[in-house]
Amino acid sequence: MDSRPLDVLREVYGYDAFRGDQAAIVDHVVAGGDAIVLMPTGGGKSVTYQVPALVRGGTGLVVSPLIALMHDQVQALRANGVRAAYLNSTLSAPERAEVERAYVAGELDLIYIAPERLSNPAVTGLLQRGRLSVIAIDEAHCVSQWGHDFRPDYLALGDLVERFPGVPRMALTATATRATHREITDRLRMPAARHFVASFDRPNIQYRIEPKADARRQLVAFLRQQPSGSSGIVYALSRKSVEQTAEYLRAQGFDALPYHAGLEAGMRADHQQRFLREDGIVMVATIAFGMGIDKPDVRFVAHIDLPKSVEGYYQETGRAGRDGEPAVAWMAYGLSDVVQQRRLIDGGEGDLAHRRRQHAHLDAMLALCETVSCRRQNLLEYFGEASGACGNCDTCLTPPETWDGLVASQKLLSTIVRLKRERNQAYGAGQLIDILRGAQTDRIRQLGHDTLATYGIGADLSDQDWRSVIRQLLARGILVAQGEYGTLALGEPAGEVLRGEAAVPLRKDVIGRTGGSSRTRRTATSDAVAEGDREMFEALRAWRAEAAREQGVPAYVVFGDTTLRALAELRPASAEQLDGITGIGAKKKGAYGAAVLAVIAAGAPGA
Repeated sequence: MDSRPLDVLREVYGYDAFRGDQAAIVDHVVAGGDAIVLMPTGGGKSVTYQVPALVRGGTGLVVSPLIALMHDQVQALRANGVRAAYLNSTLSAPERAEVERAYVAGELDLIYIAPERLSNPAVTGLLQRGRLSVIAIDEAHCVSQWGHDFRPDYLALGDLVERFPGVPRMALTATATRATHREITDRLRMPAARHFVASFDRPNIQYRIEPKADARRQLVAFLRQQPSGSSGIVYALSRKSVEQTAEYLRAQGFDALPYHAGLEAGMRADHQQRFLREDGIVMVATIAFGMGIDKPDVRFVAHIDLPKSVEGYYQETGRAGRDGEPAVAWMAYGLSDVVQQRRLIDGGEGDLAHRRRQHAHLDAMLALCETVSCRRQNLLEYFGEASGACGNCDTCLTPPETWDGLVASQKLLSTIVRLKRERNQAYGAGQLIDILRGAQTDRIRQLGHDTLATYGIGADLSDQDWRSVIRQLLARGILVAQGEYGTLALGEPAGEVLRGEAAVPLRKDVIGRTGGSSRTRRTATSDAVAEGDREMFEALRAWRAEAAREQGVPAYVVFGDTTLRALAELRPASAEQLDGITGIGAKKKGAYGAAVLAVIAAGAPGA
């Protein structure tokens, strides 16, 4: 397809103009230049390599880490009239042979391949028999040891420069700190690439983090605030937690499905397809689920366990609201999360430098959780982007109260010091809190802890209050968790606190304080439709659902909600009037135009 990029954008995708840096990236790659593209999830990365592949002669090669991503993108491309295919383990031998034949014959616009397959000389030999127009390496953060999803097979992709000289290469990712950015550039051997760094801000996502008391009950309260029919993802750390949480949610009346690597492959595939094609599904998953899931109308992402890094958190929350409509990223975070993550790092594999990197990632995540200022501002600063307060996160909507935690911190630190100095003992949070609150337990009496000078001096604070104090001191490094059992010891700044030379302002936790925002209740897609257009929108939505079922594809492959909203508002009466409506290209106009016009005519006044 030898056309100007804007013509391709209009004819294939149904959009009148590129967004942000898209036009500059496309022009640079079409001219033969290499590019490193950092753009947030939902920012339109796929357009930046798909359009050059359609404009330049040959076939675009897309290196993608997940089969689900390949399947969804190829399905969507074919719906737009693009000749796309993939090579992966799901194909039968005859199907694979047909894809290979079509590629060599020049009958494909785009071909998707996993990085592991490029290690096979037969696959690279096949690609060399055809003609490549562009090479796009998606989810490029997987090449980086600093990234949160390191994939060794990505390291070999730097060799593509020698195997396919003269073919422009692109590395694309939604998350990258400066360290990750440098490593992507070096490992993929792209020193001359032009770098395009878009804003990491996702203003349609509302970030909310609350202290964990009973995570599942808090999760249910959050889910019940979401509009009826909302789809979302709940992330948990372990497979066991995933299954138990899904079962708990089903008992509470939610259509919840588990997803983790330990489930039988058929069940995983079935659950994924239901999530993609049905409304109202809550997918409870480990982080094995999500990367490359191209579902634009995910209305919420919830975490009931602390993510390991800000990059991971950003990537996971970025799966919400890819359609640009309002969405919520919610998390319950507690003391046990901090202790567990520290223990996993210290007991994990890797050398000292690797563990230090992991601790640095965790420290940044804790800083985001404990901030008393704008969460979005904190998140963007992590990626090197300055911003003002957003006015749409929990700390902006309901600024947290702070209190002077110096005396409470001194009481806690003194207890730890006395136990170590007088008895050579170290304990975790539970026993320390019992000592401070003057608990009369068998363990306290047996160990003689009721004779300590600090016994009972913290009875003015509740158990939950003390857990909040410990969690915040751990986040600041004033306390450190050690060993398999997470016993608490003094961090480097503790000396100044004990001497009263450092202020210790702490945030006052209020369980559930982020739960009642009226903004959240307006996140249903139909709520964004004008009152007079809502009935038409719902009629178009019902038609879309039926069309998607008949074809066995997700609803958004037919049309996105943005397109349905435009149709409900503009109410075109002829095929010509469909031109220019966002998301309706030539292929979809031919496939669905008559049916859409019939739905609109049937719902028009007087029909």
